[in-house]
Amino acid sequence: MKLKYTTLLLFGTLLLTAVSCKKSLVEINQNPNASQTAQPDYLLTGAIKATADTYWGTANNMDASLLFVQYWAKIQYTDPDRYIYTNTSFQELWTVGYGRSVINLNQIIKLADAQANPNYKGVALVLRSWVFALLTDNYGDIPYTQAANISEHLTPAYDKQKDVYFAILDDLKTAQASLTASGKPILGDVIYNNNIALWKKFANSLRLRIALRIADREPDKAKQVLADIQAESSGYISTNTETAQLVYLSSPNQNPISNLFDTRDDYRISKSVVDKLFALNDPRLPVYASKTKDATTNTYVGIPNGLLMGDASNLGFTKTSKPGTYFLAPNAPAVIISYAEILFDRAEAAARGFTSEDAADLYKQAVTASLKQYGIADAAISTYTALPAVQYNAANYKKSIGEQKWLALFGQGLEAFAEWRRLDYPQLAPAVAGTLNGKLPVRFIYPGTEQSLNGVNYKAAVASQGADVLTTKLWFDVN
Repeated sequence: MKLKYTTLLLFGTLLLTAVSCKKSLVEINQNPNASQTAQPDYLLTGAIKATADTYWGTANNMDASLLFVQYWAKIQYTDPDRYIYTNTSFQELWTVGYGRSVINLNQIIKLADAQANPNYKGVALVLRSWVFALLTDNYGDIPYTQAANISEHLTPAYDKQKDVYFAILDDLKTAQASLTASGKPILGDVIYNNNIALWKKFANSLRLRIALRIADREPDKAKQVLADIQAESSGYISTNTETAQLVYLSSPNQNPISNLFDTRDDYRISKSVVDKLFALNDPRLPVYASKTKDATTNTYVGIPNGLLMGDASNLGFTKTSKPGTYFLAPNAPAVIISYAEILFDRAEAAARGFTSEDAADLYKQAVTASLKQYGIADAAISTYTALPAVQYNAANYKKSIGEQKWLALFGQGLEAFAEWRRLDYPQLAPAVAGTLNGKLPVRFIYPGTEQSLNGVNYKAAVASQGADVLTTKLWFDVN
């Protein structure tokens, strides 16, 4: 009996220690000389910067989605271009998305309610919706309802992708109602500098994007979202100057791509996109690609995706093209959602019968807006849009929109990856020496930390969604 009592006492002590552990750690780690309440403006700037950096940076963009959609290719260290990854390869989007972005945006929402400043709340909801969209677009089922609330949910359950998209749409509708141009100002806004009218347009533009993301599965819901936006009347992003983006500064706050190319030389532009630009005589070619260092017949030379390292390097570092200098500049913007994208989305919504707008006219406006985004002259735009290969084909709107949208989204790897999966255009060939049995990736694999730290919920998500591999299609990806 004495032994049993001692064992029970020890177990109880350990249990109480575990329960109080988080609280004790919080108390121990408080700085007595610093405020324990963060200011919303600092949190806002930090959340925008952290999300943009990972969205535009190496792990998710340069070593993954830019390769998947064949904007870029690797001339050295070609494993990612051949779809060879570990369970830590896709960890950054998850850890930054939840650990720095969502948690800080949730705190802004709490502070906004406490300070009676609904504009902070609206902006935080818009940004949080973008972060959750990035997460579910790439992983599928993810924690949403229980996410970033460690005091109550140390191991959060995963929500189904459909439910996440629906919840995002609800959040964006709430954001739209919270944002008031005549309301209290906000600070720390490095996207629109406290222009709340533009944040309302940004919110609606994300609603349009998500409505089309679910359109093949839930057309009635998508159509209703667009009707709600029209009734609300704040509109969408409507000029290139209204594009939602983070414009970087000089070092140390330079664009992540610029930062990488300061010290590395293992990326080139993909042959797939170069060939398409050449075929259309597209005036964006010298924007998207740099001239080869050594003189070559075509001046701009892309390399096939997924070569063995020796085969890639044998093409010659000075005889192949890096991405264009526009994208390598320190202050190159991380585009979140562009005017051209919105016009393509409106064209698609019209083509699907969700609105009564003119799909062909909106498509032409979209192509024009993309070229103007990069300073292409009007005469060149007129010539380009008149080409039979560029003109809108109502009989196959997914092909017309998919191919031109792919060109317009150049550099936005994660968004292009989602749209390519949804529209199934352009039709890309798998990597030359790919490791997926002739298939291309259609998702990110979950971080290995989910298996070790949230194993029960991870296994439930995999059982529901399918194997945790690059070739498992997500709910929105119908065809």
